[in-house]
Amino acid sequence: MTATASEGHASVVLEFNAGSDLDTALTDVREAVDIAKNKLPEDSDEPTVNEITLASEVPVLSVVLYGTVPERTTIQIARKLQDKLESFRQILEVDIAGDREDVVEVIVDPLLMESYGLDQQDVFNLISRNNRVVAAGFIDTGYGRFSVKVPSVFESLKDILELPIKVDGNTVVTFGDVATIRRAFRDPNSFARLNGEGAVVLEIKKRAGENIIETVDIVKAVMAEAQQRDEWPDNLLVKYTLDESEDVNNMLTDLQNNILSAIILVVVVILAILGARTAFLVGISIPGSFLTGLLILAIGGITINMIVLFALIMAVGMLVDGAIVITEYADRRMQENVRPADAYREAAKRMAWPITASTATTLAAFAPLLFWPDTTGEFMSYLPITLIATLSASLVMALLFVPVLGQVLGKPQYISQKSKRESRR
Repeated sequence: MTATASEGHASVVLEFNAGSDLDTALTDVREAVDIAKNKLPEDSDEPTVNEITLASEVPVLSVVLYGTVPERTTIQIARKLQDKLESFRQILEVDIAGDREDVVEVIVDPLLMESYGLDQQDVFNLISRNNRVVAAGFIDTGYGRFSVKVPSVFESLKDILELPIKVDGNTVVTFGDVATIRRAFRDPNSFARLNGEGAVVLEIKKRAGENIIETVDIVKAVMAEAQQRDEWPDNLLVKYTLDESEDVNNMLTDLQNNILSAIILVVVVILAILGARTAFLVGISIPGSFLTGLLILAIGGITINMIVLFALIMAVGMLVDGAIVITEYADRRMQENVRPADAYREAAKRMAWPITASTATTLAAFAPLLFWPDTTGEFMSYLPITLIATLSASLVMALLFVPVLGQVLGKPQYISQKSKRESRR
């Protein structure tokens, strides 16, 4: 915890260890702040609690609103969209680039001020004094002490215009008699432009641990729904920029293609060395192991990401070891005139411990990665978890699925032909 205080400002930064439940931590911090804010000075602003993560530093999508639409209309729509988007769990924060703070401009007529004998500074001080929240003490209840404040603020422009500033005999001089007011925006600190035209940009930042593709899909769905409403101006256009989901999709596609290429190469090698029947038995265990492993990951709440796909590529060559051993042992027994059912049953029984030991040694080599500390360990943990899930699934496929399917296929053709020749002799 790091606390910093200066005149008119104080902040406390809390850092949590990797793997901490941030939702629970955020709730606990907010409860602690609610308890402590009664000790703050009466005129202090409401304290805020913000979640800051590495993922929140860079937006995953920018939504640009542009077109021949009044600036106020565009900003109002952007603020409504901001409130809507921030209500989703996946979205941490939505910043508006090109937004400007609303202000009320007061235009005083100096000639009228002089005719009524008014001083400009006195008039503005009067407005300031009548537009504030006044503290009126405390109320003690069974739930604690609550401050009581009397609102004395302007609710509309009409309230300002009707504010009395001087009594001249039977005549009451109001602010509207010497000035005009209008809504405007404060001068901008930054600009947002698209193709040289003014724009307002919604910068979407996702919550840590959430899926980028899912988050972007939610944003685009909300924008599509908003554009279908009647109040959406026809000239207000939408453009998506800095879409991180496109990069992620491209990388996932490349990794998926690499996985497919690896599977094809493994099957081709087996086909060239062991023949079509063995290649089929061994090759069918690869997608079976993948699907079973991915099911285990889904049950554990792990989604497909780049580390998971990279681990699948590493596992392709190791998935077939057990199936090859079972198939080769069964083929050797069938050459000795053992029935296919008995041959595969014996192969599964005889080779169970050697295959299990081989798989266990491979898993043992990757298991220490599970205990890698800090953020790096949390990130890299997907690698051993994926390998453990898929290799364990391949063990089940080799000992159960391959023997059952092998019995259905029967003896290899070369063994059947050899048996026929021997029977003729």
